[in-house]
Amino acid sequence: MSRTALLILADGRFPAGGHAHSGGMEAAVASGGVHDTASLETFCRGRLHTAGLTAAGLAAAAATGYDALALDDAADTRTPAPALRRVARRLGRQLMRAARATWPCAGLDHLARHRPQGAHQPVVLGVTARAAGLTVLDAAHAAVYESVGGPATAAVRLLSLDPFEATAVLARLADDLDAVAGAASDAAGRVAAEGVTVLPATSAPLLDITGEQHAAWTVRLFAS
Repeated sequence: MSRTALLILADGRFPAGGHAHSGGMEAAVASGGVHDTASLETFCRGRLHTAGLTAAGLAAAAATGYDALALDDAADTRTPAPALRRVARRLGRQLMRAARATWPCAGLDHLARHRPQGAHQPVVLGVTARAAGLTVLDAAHAAVYESVGGPATAAVRLLSLDPFEATAVLARLADDLDAVAGAASDAAGRVAAEGVTVLPATSAPLLDITGEQHAAWTVRLFAS
């Protein structure tokens, strides 16, 4: 196993399309919910323990080699907002393109063949992690970091925050990130025996609502 593969996968410069998405941050800034470093930290912590945990569970389960198509269906049931389902599949399609060029494997080919319009991004992430020789816990860590790293970067652009302060927010969340990744990994270890219902299904209704609203904006900086 190469830890370098994890660095490549988690690198914001990996061409997976995430830079065009704010993870709900643009709508949160517009509503006034996020307006400074403290509110950014609150937003990221909440997103981590809801959408982040759910995504990490799916990614970790995919990294075990569990049926990716079944996990994609499970991701659909965990994403009630149509706009966010479209975003997840769009991001999954872009990640798939990058992953197949970087770590080609039968698992990615199979998923691409059966989900030509894109599978949910966390599922593709997990299959990619497996192809790259990473562990289940590595896949979970990549997912949880992405769940807060993207919004933090978007907040710097949207609010002209000091990037040092935004990075400090992520550092303060390190213990939470580890705990959420661990919980997701533990659940993934049970999925083969107990099915997808053991995976986290925590929700963030406000993210769903604002995600739908954001999709209807005629002018926006980020795609989501």
